[in-house]
Amino acid sequence: MQKAARLKTVYDTTIKQSLKQKFGYKNVNQIPKLEKIIINCVTREVVLNGKLVEGVVEDLSKISGQKAVIARAKNSISSFKVREGQALGAYVTLRGARMYEFLDRLINFSLPRVRDFRGLSPKAFDGRGNYTMGMKEQIIFPEINYDKIDKIRGLGIAFVTTAKTNEEGRELLKQFGMPFREK
Repeated sequence: MQKAARLKTVYDTTIKQSLKQKFGYKNVNQIPKLEKIIINCVTREVVLNGKLVEGVVEDLSKISGQKAVIARAKNSISSFKVREGQALGAYVTLRGARMYEFLDRLINFSLPRVRDFRGLSPKAFDGRGNYTMGMKEQIIFPEINYDKIDKIRGLGIAFVTTAKTNEEGRELLKQFGMPFREK
């Protein structure tokens, strides 16, 4: 049997109780939880040179521990030189144990490696408790070998929660250890 992820155990033992006390939930199903994490990378270079999408897929697969899916254009947009069905980048949706493992690695290993890091912006919530952040370089992740990358790319990471408000979502992620800076 596979051992449970460390942050999943922390969530079940301490974070749930803390959130229940802070927000006064009557039912355990009201307590917010992390539903999924989506990591994506869409770049202009992939539109110009379709062969670069393999490098994007490989990087995202290493970072997440799960095979990345190629993101394709739904419509043609002539002003951006994009054709329908053309590869634009890649994305990965993490759930369950892999999601908690990625969150643990992000908080404890990757974010401290960011140069001049002063904390994450607490304003990037969408109004429903979901948080989105951007990374300028994929090389902050220890899984990426600096010598073997073809180009430095940015990433978008979205944390989807079951929280109803930004305050609940912020508190949930803060309990997990997300380093938000003061407003």
